[in-house]
Amino acid sequence: MKTALYASASVVAFFAFSGSVFAQSSAPNAVAEEDSDDTIVVTATRREESLQDVPLSVSAFSQAELTEKGIVGYEGLAFETPGAILNKPTANFNTFSVRGIATNGYQANLQNSVSVYIDELPISANGNSTQLDSTLFDVERVEFLRGPQGTLFGSGSLAGAIRLLTKSPDLDEFDMAALVDFGLTDDDSVRQRYNAMLNIPLVEDKLAVRAVGFYRNEDGWVNNIGTGVENANSVVNWGGRLIILWEPTDNAYLRFMALHEESDPGDAQLINPALGGGDRETRRSRRPDKYGGNLDSYNATLGIDFGFADFTSSTTYSVYDQSFIIDLDATFGNTIPFALDAFAFDDAFVEEARLVSKTDGPLEWVLGGFYYYKRRDVDLFYRSDPAFLAANGQTGLPDEYYQRAFNHAISHELAGFGELTYRFSDRFWLTGGIRYGKLDVQGFTTGGYNSNYLVNSIFGIPGPLTVTPLAPAVGEVGRESGPSYKLSASFKPVDNITTYFTYSTGFRIPAVNARGGLASAIDPTDIIIPDGATSDSLKNYELGLKGVWLNGKLSANLAAYLINWSNIQVQANRVSDSIQFATNIGQARSMGFEFELFTSPVDGLEIGINGSINDTEITELTPEEAAISGAVLGGSLAFPTFQGAVYLKYSTDISPSVRGFFAVNAQHIGDFPNQFPNVPGNPSAQAPTYGFTEPYQNVNMQVGANINDNFTATLYVENLFDDHSIIYRHPEAFADARASTLRPRTIGVRLGYEY
Repeated sequence: MKTALYASASVVAFFAFSGSVFAQSSAPNAVAEEDSDDTIVVTATRREESLQDVPLSVSAFSQAELTEKGIVGYEGLAFETPGAILNKPTANFNTFSVRGIATNGYQANLQNSVSVYIDELPISANGNSTQLDSTLFDVERVEFLRGPQGTLFGSGSLAGAIRLLTKSPDLDEFDMAALVDFGLTDDDSVRQRYNAMLNIPLVEDKLAVRAVGFYRNEDGWVNNIGTGVENANSVVNWGGRLIILWEPTDNAYLRFMALHEESDPGDAQLINPALGGGDRETRRSRRPDKYGGNLDSYNATLGIDFGFADFTSSTTYSVYDQSFIIDLDATFGNTIPFALDAFAFDDAFVEEARLVSKTDGPLEWVLGGFYYYKRRDVDLFYRSDPAFLAANGQTGLPDEYYQRAFNHAISHELAGFGELTYRFSDRFWLTGGIRYGKLDVQGFTTGGYNSNYLVNSIFGIPGPLTVTPLAPAVGEVGRESGPSYKLSASFKPVDNITTYFTYSTGFRIPAVNARGGLASAIDPTDIIIPDGATSDSLKNYELGLKGVWLNGKLSANLAAYLINWSNIQVQANRVSDSIQFATNIGQARSMGFEFELFTSPVDGLEIGINGSINDTEITELTPEEAAISGAVLGGSLAFPTFQGAVYLKYSTDISPSVRGFFAVNAQHIGDFPNQFPNVPGNPSAQAPTYGFTEPYQNVNMQVGANINDNFTATLYVENLFDDHSIIYRHPEAFADARASTLRPRTIGVRLGYEY
């Protein structure tokens, strides 16, 4: 890895030198490129800025690029982003890992390390919560920020942030678009996707409305031999958004958005490869495992141009209802019915107000405040089976549920933030940022009941069960406060190259264990559940280079980084009863190199390459921390050493009104461990669920034509070589099906129209 980093520095130096050579002959063209419509503008720093001048690693995707590459969801973003992988065991489970900052791919009970935003609303949640498969249609842009973004995006952006920026109404032009997709997987599973947009100006230059709708109905490809359903993991997603934009004057606007997304899967995608014989895609559960969600979000954004600065106030209220229904039979060898029907109900309020300077001169600044309130109600219903209860004479329960618990947690975050940039010249500038925040979280148990069902069933004790009410309880308040920092220095040796060094920090909110202090009813000698985990923190050191050469025909974004991750929040499971809990352990180090290269050597040919090399290691760990977490000093985190992708597209005019194209993109992801290697509470034994994903290659191809610049027809094949590698292994033993594969080979047609 040291060799790789030295090589990275050499590459940076090479590009810097070659850039100066290219610049001597093409400086006017480089300036023209900067001023042309091809310049990529992002708002990752809360102001419009050229991507080349942003001193951090950002991958930006326009709607045209998303459509062109067939990217409709999170999988495609991970495909195209270096240093990022998507852990997706099934529909509506989307956990990103960036730059090696992951202890497993699930992060149960913990705030995700990569925050996901729809405009100003953070929609990412804890790792054991569903996160909807947001449909990427009619977006203004998607920005994938890598590295901690604590100063501008707060908690949860420990390793990065993803921004899904919706498109505002056009005040002048009537506009409409549609995109439909029909696919066939494994010869018998049909995929249907429908998207539509309508933009209507109501008052010229003053008032317009934009409506977007989508519907997805996709058959599954996994057979459940427990329920007897073939292609069980079907999913139906639907929703849309309505945006109204009013600009009463040239200096002010008011934007309203109402958004609804809903997803209803038929069963989970997780499989047990040992069950299927020649067909790996087989699972077994008594009933379907379902992870569904229903999101409603309402936003009002006010913008005022004060001349010296732009003022923006964004207010969002959201309601997110979700289901987490899973068969836990494997905990006891599939001999005892044991399942969880969990339902969560989130109410969230977000307010962010900021001023962004506009004055001419060397000084640029951003100043803002942020408030976040969230209440999460969680109903935990542990289920047996009526036939099993009757066969063992286990009476006394009100129904098939042997335990019900009603819990809720309330969290607050209040922060002020600011960034200051001073431009000493057009070629050298410094940026400093700080965010000071206070946050707290507290859990409450409001009622329910328990019984001796598990103990009696494990030891074969028949007869009536004893039902005990759960007493209301108030948990300890987890509080954290303090600053996050960002410091960067940017230097342009020539007009078409920007180099930078950035130091940045990130953090996550504390995690509270609802059952802190609880002993195991099955094995009293097992771990006592701790109260929770305090915030962890991350320090990122990054050296980067961004360059454009040959009038935009060649570009490169390179970054080398070193990350220190301390007081790491981890999730573990108590062995005897599979109760999850959160705690903290010592420190880890991640270092690596990311690259994005693009070239268009001849007209019509585009080639893009991206990838990352990463090395992680747990550097500090006490024996007590090793015992409770299963971690090992010197062990690796849950991230591949190498991942990369290649994209190639060739397009040519077939006639004056028809332009044909052919494209292929190929991805490689290396293997990585799914969790820490040892059993929590028994560090001398390897965890039975410990394992590695399988390295895999995913190749997609498409051929099509664009007619009159407004109609596009594309024939595509995804997973061309039908790779069935294990891309995810679940870290917990309660599920019989703990693995996930790529969607099998899918052939389809995509039709798009814009007016």
